[in-house]
Amino acid sequence: MATALRPVSATPRLAFVASASDKARAACGALQERYGAVSPDDADVIVALGGDGFMLRTLHAQLGHGLPVYGMKLGRVGFLMNRYQPDELPARIASAHPAVLHPLEMRVAQRNGSEATALAFNEISLLRQTNQAAHIEVALNGEVKLPNLICDGLLVATPAGSTAYNLSAHGPILPLDANVLALTPISPFRPRRWRGALLPVATRVGLRTLEPGHRPVSATADFLEVRDAVHIQIREARERAITLLFDPERSLAQRILDEQFEL
Repeated sequence: MATALRPVSATPRLAFVASASDKARAACGALQERYGAVSPDDADVIVALGGDGFMLRTLHAQLGHGLPVYGMKLGRVGFLMNRYQPDELPARIASAHPAVLHPLEMRVAQRNGSEATALAFNEISLLRQTNQAAHIEVALNGEVKLPNLICDGLLVATPAGSTAYNLSAHGPILPLDANVLALTPISPFRPRRWRGALLPVATRVGLRTLEPGHRPVSATADFLEVRDAVHIQIREARERAITLLFDPERSLAQRILDEQFEL
């Protein structure tokens, strides 16, 4: 069951978290002194200070707690963050637009018989571990679609993550409400003309590493890597959700739309 999301009041109780950078730590201390701070257990909103990498870690840490997260950019990349502006913070949070994110779930069977499970808000990626190209069988809902994709790797991206690694691999940018996932190859060699696919969000993706001893592959969900992956099952964990808050003038949906027109 998805955790119920708490509404944001006009005077929200704030819990602050910050990345390890000196700039983020200093801003965190100043904001706590200015607005007061409570523990995450007593908060209405988590305020995350840093970059996109720190925001991803915050989303993973807060998933299941039912608290929305409002980020402010104090790092190198801030696509998932609002601008840093310390004034009138409670009012900005109270008027923010919500974006509800559902993570992908990855289940991996490794060559040594171990199993691992992880979640991803951006993407799940498979990458070759050696100089040998990866050979990957691709199945959708139990039906094999590509018996042998020869490539450097493959990724499944959410709309929120479609402007990150997926875009760098020449995958499509997905509108936030598109209800699709991007299946994008990384440096594909065979089949020559296959450049990826758009999948209904409920699609169950099954990936199998061919020749895992000779051509090992790692599977990574956001920042958690599993080495020597053999069987990988991916689905959207619709029963799990977290809310990101964005200033009204630039919601996450608008940011993703605008990204398609960046030159």
